[in-house]
Amino acid sequence: MSDDPTQVQEFFTARAADWDSRFPDDGPAYAAAVAELGLRPGDAVLDAGCGTGRALPALREAVGPGGTVLGADLTPAMLTAAVRAGRDAYGQLLLADVGALPFASGALDAVFGAGLISHLPRPQENLSELARVVRPGGLLALFHPIGRAALAARHGRAITDDDLRAEPNLRPLLSGAGWRLESYVDEDARFLALARQAA
Repeated sequence: MSDDPTQVQEFFTARAADWDSRFPDDGPAYAAAVAELGLRPGDAVLDAGCGTGRALPALREAVGPGGTVLGADLTPAMLTAAVRAGRDAYGQLLLADVGALPFASGALDAVFGAGLISHLPRPQENLSELARVVRPGGLLALFHPIGRAALAARHGRAITDDDLRAEPNLRPLLSGAGWRLESYVDEDARFLALARQAA
């Protein structure tokens, strides 16, 4: 992915209107990944690169009515699709770049990022920003509803050694950005890397 955020916007703007209809069966996978974050009632959580907000209902259920659920995305068309789907009822939607979030340091308990890592224009810098806004010991979930091999096959490609989501690449990337990788699952049915803020 380019380090130009406008290319990320262009990519997702072209796909926003039919995004949910292209992947209609992902809901249970999102809910299962959110459950593994171990959120508690009253927690504050960010869905970084929230897209159409598919994680927001599960995040709201996890933190309860007294918790805070935020969804940030760089692409206005994705946020419009989230509102059209009624997902703004589960959390506050923000037009924001994950590389420069409008939150105080340590303001959040956790960050959820579905399909995020491969679209970060500056992965180390962007992951550092996510670490900044999470309290010490807070959690990060990098999720995709299918694993790396299945996703590559969907796109007619093979997995390459330079894939940021490969554990040998992801672990040092996270470490350099202030996270400690705690668990890593890459199977056909899901990809889920859980990391803890290391400060």
